[in-house]
Amino acid sequence: MNFPLIMLLLLIVTGAIWLLDWAVLRRHRAPETREPWWVEYPKSFFPVILVVFLLRSFLVEPFKIPSGSMLPTLLVGDFILVNKYTYGLRLPVANVKILDVKTPQRGEVMVFRYPINPSLDYIKRVVGLPGDEVVYRNKRLTVNGTEMPMKRDGEYNYVEGGLNFISTQQYLEKLGEHEHTVIIQPDAPAVHRIGVRAFPLRDNCTYNDEGFSCKVPPGYYFMMGDNRDSSDDSRYWGFVPEANIVGKAFLIWWNFDDLKRIGRSID
Repeated sequence: MNFPLIMLLLLIVTGAIWLLDWAVLRRHRAPETREPWWVEYPKSFFPVILVVFLLRSFLVEPFKIPSGSMLPTLLVGDFILVNKYTYGLRLPVANVKILDVKTPQRGEVMVFRYPINPSLDYIKRVVGLPGDEVVYRNKRLTVNGTEMPMKRDGEYNYVEGGLNFISTQQYLEKLGEHEHTVIIQPDAPAVHRIGVRAFPLRDNCTYNDEGFSCKVPPGYYFMMGDNRDSSDDSRYWGFVPEANIVGKAFLIWWNFDDLKRIGRSID
């Protein structure tokens, strides 16, 4: 479902009826005559739809986390807020940038339209910027020849699919100015090579039994999940074009299962 398009269509319809009534219909209606329902309801909804549309399009948009690919940073069922103007203002629906603000930085959590199916929104962490050389071998991340600092931070266990108990090692990793938590299953491969698709600019990447290396093309970003061994990310479907960026995730505003998560910032 293309929610922004639906909102735009509702805004146009209700706004047109409001304008028609203001400019024409009310002049031909007796003062004591009640507005017809097809005028009254659109006029009532128009300002509400306008405010919601502007907020979602240019300021803040809510999302719900559907999977565990960003554990332990984000849990399944977290409701998050995404800043829509941090990476520049874009026209709604068309998603064309009209104002530059700043570019994504390494380590930030970003929502973007899935390159394989742009109707879907994905959330991952920015690992590689345009021009970066990203290498992930033996569960260690290297960017432009520098290994990103990691230190052990205990264990992290969770249940996947309601039945499968997963035991992982937890680490603190630093990407640029951002320190965050990642989890790793020691016995899992760095990349499940059978899952790698034939994505655009695939020749920029090389894979082997130890992992992969990718040269990020200009205008693209390389994304990875914090749940490193259970994340469908740029390792498998390639780079994220700048045009697919939705915004920066910054706050957990609700979780029905854990109210203590409300108000947590997303690092």
